[in-house]
Amino acid sequence: MGDVTSTSAPRLPRVRASELVGRGWLNTGGKDVTLADLRGKVVVLDFWTFCCINCLHVLDELREIEERHRDVLVIVGVHSPKFVHEADPVALAAAVERYEVHHPVLDDPDLVTWQAFTARAWPTLVVIDPEGYVVAQMAGEGHAHAVETLVAELVAEHEAKGTLHRGDGPYVAPTPQPTTLRFPAKAVALPGGTFLVADAGHHALTEVAADGETLVRRIGSGERGLVDGGPDEARFSEPNGLCLVPDELRERLGYDVLVADTVNHALRGVRLADGHVTTVAGTGEQYMVGAVDNVLPLEGGATHPAEQGVGDRWPAHQVKLSSPWDVTWSQPLAAFVVAMAGHHTLWAFDPSAGTVAHLAGTMNEGLVDGAPGQSWFAQPSGLSVAADGRVWLADAETSALRWLDPADASVTSVVGTGLFDFGHRDGAADQALLQHPLGVAALPDGSVLVADTYNGALRRWVPGPDGGPGEVSTLATDLAEPSGLVLPAGDTDHVIVVESAAHRLTRVPLPAGAGTQVDGGAHRTQRPVTEIGADVALEVVFHPAAGQKLDDRWGPSTSLRVSATPPGLLLDGAGDDVALGRTLRLDPTVGEGVLHVTARAASCDADPAIEHPACHLAAQDWGVPVRVVAGGDGALVLPLHG
Repeated sequence: MGDVTSTSAPRLPRVRASELVGRGWLNTGGKDVTLADLRGKVVVLDFWTFCCINCLHVLDELREIEERHRDVLVIVGVHSPKFVHEADPVALAAAVERYEVHHPVLDDPDLVTWQAFTARAWPTLVVIDPEGYVVAQMAGEGHAHAVETLVAELVAEHEAKGTLHRGDGPYVAPTPQPTTLRFPAKAVALPGGTFLVADAGHHALTEVAADGETLVRRIGSGERGLVDGGPDEARFSEPNGLCLVPDELRERLGYDVLVADTVNHALRGVRLADGHVTTVAGTGEQYMVGAVDNVLPLEGGATHPAEQGVGDRWPAHQVKLSSPWDVTWSQPLAAFVVAMAGHHTLWAFDPSAGTVAHLAGTMNEGLVDGAPGQSWFAQPSGLSVAADGRVWLADAETSALRWLDPADASVTSVVGTGLFDFGHRDGAADQALLQHPLGVAALPDGSVLVADTYNGALRRWVPGPDGGPGEVSTLATDLAEPSGLVLPAGDTDHVIVVESAAHRLTRVPLPAGAGTQVDGGAHRTQRPVTEIGADVALEVVFHPAAGQKLDDRWGPSTSLRVSATPPGLLLDGAGDDVALGRTLRLDPTVGEGVLHVTARAASCDADPAIEHPACHLAAQDWGVPVRVVAGGDGALVLPLHG
């Protein structure tokens, strides 16, 4: 398949785009937008939800394309929520501001437009031509080149036809309100009693006084970017996690704080004496699962051994990272543990050796405990080390509280069941529910605090006697997207909560006994169920962009993995293979569940005259709710790019 070349971008049959229907619009100055208003423009619908790290990656992929083609291209974000909190219009407005979404956003809480365009996954892109016809649909990440190519092709075609209209689109920029902090993510207490805050919305680090409010200084220019140097010229891009460097290492390393610089896919070291910033790990580019260029060659062209998974170790500046969200120091590992939210793993950064290693996680998204090479995570986003050495983590997309044993990197969950169940329920830990937690803090008594972000709550897990599941209670509610927790030195009566959506640090008292018991109910991610037969032909559609061909220089250019929840739903067809299609046999007695489909396709420049062809990897994980019915559809088609 490697010599199959696309001479033009793939086109769907000419089908009129459905109208854009939802609860309302953001970034339009209060006006509704119709497809008729967009006639004459190339339109890209970006189906997203603001919890989804893959959706955030696509937002960043589209930024430069949007700026280059703003007079002919209109991107419309269609926000179709996964979690209950994401259906809150106030929360959505905050997310649009937080992630600097500079295009109109349709609020689609009931998934009306999602269903009209047959979206099956977050993120999904749909391209509409200037005459209002759907011309392409793409799921997942890695489509920036394909979008760029298709936009250029459509602009040329419709300019020649006279159906292209240049000029401003419907985007109206909101007026931001000045605040000392802007969507702060995490914070650490500094030795002098002040707090250093990962000020994500300001793309900077902000030091505030002991009162949590008074500005002391900023480290970073405030402009999005990846630049080392002093506090006025250094740049970050949505920094999140912070961790103090152990005292004994600071002088030798030359920095005092390690920063998870999330959107830069990098770790940065900050020297507190003068605010100097240095990149200590990462290349500034995103690690793409299955790509052949995740590890850069050494000087002189020498290559590293092929990636095998857990245990792989590389020079810190030679390997790409993927949205590092938090960092914490583990004394048993003599390394910083990194929550690599972008591809659902934990890594270890050894600052003395200057290396990073894959610590745990298969890069599959889900909740599976056990050995490091078999465990699954889903956007690990908060880390804290307990007195016994356990590394506690908030696993956001599975709404789970979990811990890693540094002795063998095995993983155990104490709260959470998987990707689709969440809520606000206290009581026995094996029955308790969280909703997209982003922060944790291990207390000296063995209990663990959880910043239960989408419930707006501070929760506590207390271990049970004799190794039992323990109990969960609620300590505080009505917090504005708490995303980080700080335990002030010597103060066991309070915790500092980073209220991200309120742009502040809040001191919350810790009761001596158990907190209150809340039962706010259980929820399950609601998406349209596809009715299918017991025997189904699964096809993932992928066409290379114009001027590209499937790239098999380093092995098969495509891969497909299929599994199911519950596993018994799938009688035949599970596992990994190269072809983007296979026959599935489902068990009618199980009846319904979720098909998990992961597809990847590599393509590269087809022109043989290009000495170093550019390579592109498209990837997507689908979770398709299905119900087996007599006479159900015998085909399931998922467009990766088609």
